[in-house]
Amino acid sequence: MKGIIFTEFTEMVESVFGFDTLDTIIERANLPSGGQYTAVGTYDHGEMVSLVIQLSAATGMEVPALLKAFGTHLFHRFAKIYPDMIAGESSALGFLDRVETHIHREVLKLYPNAELPRFENHWVTDRELEMVYHSNKHFEDVAEGLILGCLEHFNETAEVTRIPGDSADGGVLFRVRLAADAAAV
Repeated sequence: MKGIIFTEFTEMVESVFGFDTLDTIIERANLPSGGQYTAVGTYDHGEMVSLVIQLSAATGMEVPALLKAFGTHLFHRFAKIYPDMIAGESSALGFLDRVETHIHREVLKLYPNAELPRFENHWVTDRELEMVYHSNKHFEDVAEGLILGCLEHFNETAEVTRIPGDSADGGVLFRVRLAADAAAV
């Protein structure tokens, strides 16, 4: 897992829960890296799992809620750090439809050895997109948070329905249906 995910997670924890909480979860997680992350480094995704479990223990918040919050935070950070990836897109659904075909291709230019999830998209109507998330890392909650962050970024309201899959690589279906007052794609 790329270091930028870890650095953004630790920044979120520090800004929301404070430095003492960040220090505590790193210490309690007993990480092979020691919690010393660089944006361009690569780290075992198990370290993220350990950090989130420790954050849940420290805050009393459920792991899925923490991961969704992180995904939302991450989208906003990516929009700030990589504005060119969002430039020219006028809607959340339009952007989400391009994640696999455009965004991930651009990410791989920056981080050639990144192991990205895979998305299969299907337009149901011009106001509803289905996205099937595939990843053996099972960060579906982060993916949902990224979708929610995308909707916030484009100031759109949508119903996001999540239907768990039964495949080893995730296979989780996200159905994103724009609210009646949201702009069409």
